[in-house]
This record gives sequence, C-alpha cells and structure tokens, in this order.
Amino acid sequence: MTILELNYEKSWRGGERQTLYNMQGFRDAQQSVELLCRRDFPLEAEAKKQGFKTHGFHSIFSVLFFLITKGKNYDVLHAQTSHILTYCILTKPFHRATIVFSKRVDFVPKGFFTKLKYKLTDHVTVISTAIKTIFNTFGIPQVSVISDIAVKTDLNKTRAEHVLSEHNVPTHKKRIGTLAAFVPHKDPLTMVEAIYLVSKQRNDFVFLHFGEGPLMHEVQQKIKDYNLSEVYKIMGFHQQAEDFFSVLDGFVMSSEEEGLGSSVLDAFLYEVPVASTNAGGLKDLLKDQRGEVCDIHLPMELAKCIDAMLTRNETTELQIQNAKKYVTHYHSMEYITNKYLSLLK
Repeated sequence: MTILELNYEKSWRGGERQTLYNMQGFRDAQQSVELLCRRDFPLEAEAKKQGFKTHGFHSIFSVLFFLITKGKNYDVLHAQTSHILTYCILTKPFHRATIVFSKRVDFVPKGFFTKLKYKLTDHVTVISTAIKTIFNTFGIPQVSVISDIAVKTDLNKTRAEHVLSEHNVPTHKKRIGTLAAFVPHKDPLTMVEAIYLVSKQRNDFVFLHFGEGPLMHEVQQKIKDYNLSEVYKIMGFHQQAEDFFSVLDGFVMSSEEEGLGSSVLDAFLYEVPVASTNAGGLKDLLKDQRGEVCDIHLPMELAKCIDAMLTRNETTELQIQNAKKYVTHYHSMEYITNKYLSLLK
C-alpha cells in the first residue's frame, strides 16, 4: 500500500508530531509512505531527518498541481488537517485515491459545504468518542475512533530544572502543573479558583502553568487578587514541553472542552498522577481509575481532586499503574498503526 500523509501546518505541535508518528508506524509495518507539507518548516525537517521522502511546497497552487498530476500514484491520501482535506476533495476526480481524514479537535463543524466535504471523504477518523458524537450529530456516519500515539522519550531534566530555577520555583515543595494555552476552552480561570481553594488547605506545593494566550492577563489579575503569586506561577510557552514531566509531582487539566488531552497521555507515560475535568476525550482517558476526575466548571470539586492527588496514597499509586498499563498498550505506535491498517485494508 502506498500512503501519502498530508499536513500543511507551519507549526510543530501535537498534530504534526502525530503525523510523523503515523508515518513511522506505517513504515515499520512495511507500507510505503511519503509526506506532503510546507517547504522549509519543522515538519518537513523532522520527516527528512527520519529518512522519509517529502514533497514540500510554498503555495497551495503547487499542492493542487501535485495532487492533480501525482495523486494517482497513491492508494491512500491521509489528510491530517481540515484545510488540506479540502484540496484532496477538490482534486479527487483526477487522483481517485481513497481519502481518509484524521480529526483531532472537538470544534463543532457547521455549514452545508463543510458537511459535503466530509461526505465526500471516504472515511473520517477521530481521536475520541466525544468527537465521534459531534460528527455523528452533524450527519457524518462513516467515523471511526483511532486515537493518538504516545511515545516515551528521554526527558531533559537538567533543562527543566534550569527553567524552574529561572522562575524561582522552590525546590522544597511539591510541583504540580499544567500544559495549556490561556484560551476559553481550557478554562484557566477555573484552574486559578481551584488552586486558590487548595492553597487554603495546604502550603506544601507550587503550581506551574506552562502556556500563553489571550486570557493570560485576566489570569494574572486573578492571581494577584487572590495573593497567589508565590503559589501559582505562569511559566510561559516552551518547546519540548514534555521535559517538564521530569520535575512534576502531579498534572492538572481544567478544560471545559477537549478533543482528547494528549498531555494527559504524556503524564501517564512518565508516571505523573493526574487530576482533571471530564471534558470531551478526557472522560475516556481518566475512566477506570486512571486519575482523579470531576465535572467541568466546578472549582471546589477540582480542588478536591488536586488535594487527593497531592496526598499520594495507595489509590494514587494504583491510578498511576493503571494509567501506565493503559497508555503503553492502547496508545502504542503498533496498536494505533494496526487500527489504521485494518481500516485502510
């Protein structure tokens, strides 16, 4: 089988990492796989470093021309982003390849033309049952749940400790944190409320918020109002953010919407206990005693989860082991690749 992966993003974030993981999995399974992407951006560089054949372009017109003239050389076009899916659909009369689209965010689709695009896609895969429900409600029945791949790597603890030192994070307190943008669907204001409530009960921890976004100033003001400057520290955005799992004693999510919550998978891999809301795909990840979980928009309940996580008792240890077993099996490269191959074949 000859597979063309398509991802036209400029960034190197979760979706681009998953694109590369999919390519590695297909190659390990003896499939022929190539990549169509933006030229001179991180995804192309990473793919070339791994020895993959890439097709890099600066303009979307070049992408269209490639799909019209070369698309027929592939059995499957695996689109990893919504925009690139559009160009696969527009050129389908020329290439006639099977089109599979992987959806990783839980934004609700709207409009006639969006529905038509998905109906013309041969199959849609999503990373959680929450997103599948959204698509089924939108009128798209051909949807399968194939989640993200989680790969354990060597963490740079020295780098992580250096960043914490720069922010004057105390070494004698437990360190808990989150990797989340300051945007509405991550609900950072509920996070501040919850940390404030925990701080009224105990003073043995510091909370580290890695990220940036439009709600940052509002969060900073709330931290100031609650006199939390020594407890709640905004750490900014960092590349290779998974390094910080090497210095965390707990991981927290306060999201009101979440396609999956891939950072939780990282926490599972590195045996960091988790306290989280049950938003979207987080409900799938945290069930079966894999972490402390509560409903959204409830600071008091989230605070109770965080407090239980910090106590680190036998229940917490059981959650860590359950989470590790779950992620190493159901989110391994081999397991996810086999789910894709079963669908494609």
